[in-house]
Amino acid sequence: MSGDSGVAPIIIKRKKVVAGDGHHGGAWKVAYADFVTAMMAFFLLMWLLNATTEKQRKGIADYFTPTIAMTRVSGGGDGPLGGESVFAENTLPRMGTGSTSLNPQNTNLNTEVAQYKQPTDEEDNAEMESFEKVEDALMGRGGESMVADEALEHIVTRVTDEGLVVELFETREARLFDDDNMPTPLLRELARVLISASVVVTNPIAVEAHTAAYPLVLARDPSWDVSNERATAFRHLLTDGGMNAKRVQRVTAHADREPAHDNVMDVRNNRLEIVFLRNL
Repeated sequence: MSGDSGVAPIIIKRKKVVAGDGHHGGAWKVAYADFVTAMMAFFLLMWLLNATTEKQRKGIADYFTPTIAMTRVSGGGDGPLGGESVFAENTLPRMGTGSTSLNPQNTNLNTEVAQYKQPTDEEDNAEMESFEKVEDALMGRGGESMVADEALEHIVTRVTDEGLVVELFETREARLFDDDNMPTPLLRELARVLISASVVVTNPIAVEAHTAAYPLVLARDPSWDVSNERATAFRHLLTDGGMNAKRVQRVTAHADREPAHDNVMDVRNNRLEIVFLRNL
């Protein structure tokens, strides 16, 4: 035994290996998942605000209303997140984000009134009386008509939101333009009486030309060119006959796009419309 006393003792060191759990453990995964969930909720909120109506947004807000409301709004919070829609008519002006149709700002209200001033009842009645005078002069309701009986059959008048529309149309027996798109004697007579009747009002005038549809077998549809030539020719008839050229506000060619008869090729669709525009 004494011989082994000089031998160094054998020491066995056992090292306990502890795994590092990645980069500081897995807590970052939880934080990242919370972030992604929050972003998804945010974009879902933005989509709901854009894709729903005011009534639907009110219903969604009421869904989250607590049993005991803490405020007078539909939600339990305060401000724009208290159950109110940020697009509501009564919220936008209070939040200072702009004006609405129900709550316009003073500057916007004054601008809108200046640009879109509606005519009063007196002004509207006066304009209607002026239109009636033009109709009476053309149709002979107040006495002697300016138009002969055969020409009177080619005139139709009606009042629309745009103004008084005087429609001149042709028939198979009496045309307004010849084959070269030149005005016929009938149209010249109608233009003369129209100029005389227009003296009773000062409203601006619009000239619109329509044509019947042409057969599909034609290689090129001439309706646009024909309606344009006819509208321009009638404008010259009016101005050359004494009407102030500045009264003509527009000249429009409609081709065969607005037929007056179910049969688009009916000659009745060849017509002119003279609109006495309302004074704005």
